[in-house]
Formats: sequence, C-alpha cells, structure tokens
Amino acid sequence: MTKSVEQDTQVATMLDRRDERVKHAEGIGGSIRAFLDRVRSGDLGSLPVVVGLAIIWTIFQSLNPVFLAPNNLVNLLFDCSTVGVIALGIVCILMVGEIDLSVGSVSGFASALVGVLWVNQGWPVAVAILAALAFGALIGAVYAFLFNRFGMPSFVSTLAGLLSILGLQLYLLGSTGSINLPYESPLVNFGQLLVMPDAVSYILAALPGIVFLVLEYRTAARRRAAGLSSHPLGRLLVRAVILTVILEFIVYYLNLDRGIPWMFGLFVGLVVAMDYALTRTKWGRSMIAVGGNREAARRAGINVRYIYTTAFMLCSALAATGGILSAARLASASQQAGTGDVNLNAIAAAVIGGTSLFGGRGSAYSALLGIIVIQSIASGLTLLDLSSSLRYMITGAVLAIAVIVDSLARRSRVSHGRA
Repeated sequence: MTKSVEQDTQVATMLDRRDERVKHAEGIGGSIRAFLDRVRSGDLGSLPVVVGLAIIWTIFQSLNPVFLAPNNLVNLLFDCSTVGVIALGIVCILMVGEIDLSVGSVSGFASALVGVLWVNQGWPVAVAILAALAFGALIGAVYAFLFNRFGMPSFVSTLAGLLSILGLQLYLLGSTGSINLPYESPLVNFGQLLVMPDAVSYILAALPGIVFLVLEYRTAARRRAAGLSSHPLGRLLVRAVILTVILEFIVYYLNLDRGIPWMFGLFVGLVVAMDYALTRTKWGRSMIAVGGNREAARRAGINVRYIYTTAFMLCSALAATGGILSAARLASASQQAGTGDVNLNAIAAAVIGGTSLFGGRGSAYSALLGIIVIQSIASGLTLLDLSSSLRYMITGAVLAIAVIVDSLARRSRVSHGRA
C-alpha cells in the first residue's frame, strides 16, 4: 500500500471526516477558504482591530515620521500598561455579560491607598501594594454579593461604587490632594525607567512560539487519539516560526532605543495568563458558557454564582493593579487619579479589541490590542500637536464602529448557526 493510499485510508477513518456534507480544509488553499468562510459567517476574531490598527499607524506615520520611531513606540508601551491592565479586568466582566463602571475609581483609590500607607504611615511598599490589591478584590466581592443575592444590575451597583469609592479616595488624600512617591524607589523606577536587558527580551520573545507549538501539538495528539483529524506537525512548525520571527523583529526594533519596559512585560504576562485561563481551563470554559447563556450553564451543572463572583473580583483586583502601576508611572497619588477618561478608555479598549458587549465572546488579547489602538490615537495626535478634543471624538468614533461591527457579526453568526 502506497503512502498516499494509507493517508486516504486514515482520513476516511477519522470520525469528523465521515460526513461528506461537512467541508474540511486541505492544504493552504483550503485553509484560506475556511478563513474566508469564517469571516463571512461573522467569526471575525481580531481581524477588524488589526486592520484598524494598520490604518491608524499608516495615517499617523505619513503625517509624522516620528510616530513609528523606536523611542515613541517605547513610550507608547509604557502608557499602554496602566490602563491596559484595567481593560483586562473589563474583559473578564464583559465575558459574563456584565459591566463594571467603577474601575477608574477603584484604580484611583488603590493608588491613594498605596501612597498613604507607604509614604504617610511608613508601611513597607510590598505590604501597601498587597493591601490595595486586597481592597480591589473585596470591592469585587461586594458587587458579586449584590448581584447574586439581590439581583442588583451590575450597571447600578458599580455606578454607586464609582461615586462611593471616589468619595473614599478624596477623603483619604485629605486637603493636600496628592502624595508624591519617592522618585528613587523601585516602584517608581519600575513605572518610569526599567526596561528589559536585550538578551532577556529576545528570550522572552521566543517563548510564545514555543508555548504555541507545545500546546497545539498536545491538542493535535489528543485529537488523533480520539480518532479526530488534526493539523500536521509541519503546519504547526511553520506558524510557530512565523510568530517567533515577527516577535523577534519587534523586539530588535524596540531595542534600537531603550527596549521593552518591564511594566509592559508584566501587562503582557497577565494577558497570556488570562488567555490560558479562559481557553484551557474549566473555569474559563465556564465563563464563556455563563456569558453565552446563563440558564443553560446552570442546567449544565456550572456554579454560576461562583463564576460571577470570580469575574467581579478579578475585574476589581486588576483595576487596583492598574491604579498602582499608574501611581508608579506618575510618581504620585492624587485626587485626579482614576478620574477623567480612565473608565471610558478601559471599557473602550476591551470592546475595540474584540470583546463582545453581549457576553460569551472575547479574548484576553482584546485588552492588549484595544489599548494599543487607543494609545496610538493619543500618541499620534500629540505628535501632531492637535487638540485633545479630537482624541475623544476619534476614540468615540472608533468605539462606535467596533460596537457596530460586533453587532453585525453577531447577527451573521446567528444566521449561519454559529452563535
């Protein structure tokens, strides 16, 4: 029996290849056709935001060649990290179909709490940070209790929290209104100066490709063991190599200036950990199920109350983390921290990045892509010396477009039976 005949026999015996009515991608052409079919059926993934980001970068680079210079991109990564971590928490709460409007106030209070405990009260900085994180998690637990016990809509409870926590922040800071953090402290250096050594950044850039290859190979092995078709090892190797080459080039380009900020590395690490939790754990699958259909998830045996509790607590804890990073970035904790457009930017980043407002669909990488879009707009307009009013209008327009695309994609998925 020749090799081609053996392969045809194996394909014929695969459980997911026996139904001739189901289309299966074969080769590069088949993969392209399958991708186009998914797009037409509303399964867009990160495609809209990647296309939008390419358009934004092309426009700003044509207007000001400094925009894509390594120095400006390094500054952009510093600025992405603070609100990006908050947006990651918004992704969690949107995944279950809820919202948290108080993340800005929680982040501001967390920065104030660190300043008061560390600078005014003399606590060790690590203990002050842990106290702020614990406060964030406690606020999330309160929201979850109100939602699970009394059915209070998250919009109302978190709006009340926004006002209450903002009042606590103003009370905590008192008449001074701000607290300057020690400029030479490790926390401030982390937020303003510390970047990865070149060798470390190159090693870390190679890890995603390796992790992708290992996880996909394990998945392929399990599918083969279950009698299902799987991607060949060669295709997985090609995808891993392409991913690694792209990341290594990005790191090389940024290392032409200062390099990758450690604070951005922390943000990306949280994104990767959250993506793993959402896609490869029972908890993550339960989050998606609850966001898709709460009653169906309950009947399937999922502890719905527990899922809501973890989502609210994670959202608030990540908001507190973002507030601490913001204090490190600004070297101060003030009454203005967490106010202004922090709430709007965090929610907009999650939605623009591809997380659905309807629940059940999204990715941790939505926070990363979305905040890069928002900070790119802000950075580009700053370099052009244009009014900040344009930033609000452009960001609002991009957000509106993202919601429209999400709504149309959802309708398409329903009509194609993919919802």
